[in-house]
Amino acid sequence: MITRRQFNKGLIYTALSGLAFNVSGQGSGINPKHLGFGALVDDPNDILSLPKGFSYRIISRLNDQMDDGLPVPDRADGMGCIPIDDQRVALIRNHEIHPLNAKGAKTTWTDAQTAKAYDVNNDGKPLQGGTSSIIYNVKTKRVEQQFMSLLGTIRNCSGGITPWGTWLTCEESIDTPSTESIGKEHGYVFEIPAKANGLVEPKPLKDMGRFNHEAACVDPKTGYVYLTEDRGDSLFYRFIPNKPQELSAGGKLQALAVKGSPQFDSRNWQAQSMSKHKEYDVEWIDLEDVTSPNDDLRVQGLKKGAALFARGEGTIFGDNELYFCCTNGGKKQLGQIMRYSLKNPESPTLSLFLESENAANFNFGDNLCIGPNGHLVVCEDQYTDVVNNALKGVTPNGETYNLARIHIQTEPAGACFSPDGTTMFVNLYSPAMTLAITGPWGSVVS
Repeated sequence: MITRRQFNKGLIYTALSGLAFNVSGQGSGINPKHLGFGALVDDPNDILSLPKGFSYRIISRLNDQMDDGLPVPDRADGMGCIPIDDQRVALIRNHEIHPLNAKGAKTTWTDAQTAKAYDVNNDGKPLQGGTSSIIYNVKTKRVEQQFMSLLGTIRNCSGGITPWGTWLTCEESIDTPSTESIGKEHGYVFEIPAKANGLVEPKPLKDMGRFNHEAACVDPKTGYVYLTEDRGDSLFYRFIPNKPQELSAGGKLQALAVKGSPQFDSRNWQAQSMSKHKEYDVEWIDLEDVTSPNDDLRVQGLKKGAALFARGEGTIFGDNELYFCCTNGGKKQLGQIMRYSLKNPESPTLSLFLESENAANFNFGDNLCIGPNGHLVVCEDQYTDVVNNALKGVTPNGETYNLARIHIQTEPAGACFSPDGTTMFVNLYSPAMTLAITGPWGSVVS
């Protein structure tokens, strides 16, 4: 994903254009000819339509043989881009595979690979969720290496990069041991170094909680980790590590609450509880028993006054603020984007940045990142027979536009940028495919 320095550069550019990415937007509509990068051009290969001047390359596909002898797994979801040197990046890609999705799979693992798996089924075979890593040379535009970096987990959905060069991969699961397919408790976060050269030792970061994890992002100033939860009655979490940059040393997990409004309902399903443009003062509530054997962190948090969110999804940290999607939030349940501001670190606030009122404008936002031009890039995750999913751009004043249109019935996921801002990487979920998209990412058509 884009670095904080590059994000600030994007802010400078958009400020000169009369924009600043710190105002609450209204999601007032799309106008592909006058926002973003212009109208989309149909793709003759029937995969992905992009604006004029942009092009994509497929750098990895389902069942491609990787350097470790394993095939590229399916269900490619969240992904992070982390620099290794001045030319190469590590793309660490989640695979949202549950044992039920893997029945009948014919993958063969070596004994050494099986020994590195976090969990195995009753036949002694690794569970097939996890992460794969792609070492990509941005200058030569070539994949130099590809391998599994985590094996034996369940439904690795999204995650987030850290300032110290790792990827936090999150299990969207609360599965417990069963007689057939699962041997351990799941629902944890795992850390993958960008410079891993194969399977890492799988160490669940248990103090970061056991719940239906979705995504994570890190405040580069404090090292605090912010976490989303994919449930209709989800909370928004903060993890304060005991030792910065050493998440395995444990820490404290908290849930966000709106001051003076216990159990504040941001979802706006029944009534407009959360108003646009308004800054809500917030506080953080300490949570206990965070490994949650009964999957009751949400219940505990609500009893203590935590705020409710509608399916927390992707999250990204910018300049003293972060954004996160709530997939089916809003009166029409088409999606929201929340903004958490640390402009005054002693008095953080929460605001409703966008709430969709039209599916054509914004429909089930999921993973998101920040582009070199300072706009949000959001992956849609809605399956319909009418309209395929899109990559949406969101301007600093909350207007949306089409960045790309997916031609097949799947979702884009894991959008992230190379450190130099020249290439956006994105997954197509299934059949799994990873694309490298180049073009004038720093420009804006207005």
